[in-house]
Amino acid sequence: MLADDRSPGTGHPRHSAHEASVRAAVRAPLLEATALVRRFGGRAAVDEVRLTLRSGECLALFGPNGAGKTTLLRMLGGLLKPSSGTVSLDGHTLPGEGATRRLIGLISHHTMLYGALTARENIRFAAECQGVLDVEGETTRVLSHLRLPDRADTLVRALSRGLQQRVSIARALVHRPRLVLLDEPYTGLDEVGASALTQALRDALHDGAAVVLITHHLHEGLALATHTAIMLNGRFAHTEQAGANGIDVTAYQRQYRSLVSEGAE
Repeated sequence: MLADDRSPGTGHPRHSAHEASVRAAVRAPLLEATALVRRFGGRAAVDEVRLTLRSGECLALFGPNGAGKTTLLRMLGGLLKPSSGTVSLDGHTLPGEGATRRLIGLISHHTMLYGALTARENIRFAAECQGVLDVEGETTRVLSHLRLPDRADTLVRALSRGLQQRVSIARALVHRPRLVLLDEPYTGLDEVGASALTQALRDALHDGAAVVLITHHLHEGLALATHTAIMLNGRFAHTEQAGANGIDVTAYQRQYRSLVSEGAE
């Protein structure tokens, strides 16, 4: 039930037109995908996918290998042109200009780091490329959030795979992106790294970012998700929105196994 928005006895809205426009902007979608299709030859890797995310919302995307998740993520990030359909970010159609692309932070299977540079230098370089004003301050911030200060001046090639992944995550978050796209980011992370990543994503959501997270780890994905989707054969076979108490992991596991089993038949 919605409260009446009129001032008592006046019949006029309590809030100003400016406040109304601010509320509308907050509710406006940040990321929209409409009827997305991506074909490779005669096969549709992504087939008529639609999604909408607003600031502070997280879509956890699940599905077996080959379901089309990574292809979808690349289109959402403007890295792959759809065969048909559109993706818009903050009102701008992707891939868009450089200013639009700078709204995105991408964490993929590849660390996209320079092995001959230190962790700090990699992150600082990314910050400079993204036009960050306070390069040193933002670099220090993400190093701290990913629990990397003691490895900040170590060459990346000397770091373990898990620590390299944490540097890669810090690099992707240094410019405070409006949209964070993650493809299996928990792979290779130890408990400390996984905890740091989860908290960093919670902070990004709190600051108004939207997040799309591909993961095979239901617990991590559902802990962050405001929305979920199970992808099979290029389509969303099941979508769900988290309630006040989140999403029941055990029930969701049953749902997932059932859908994947049916899709394999």
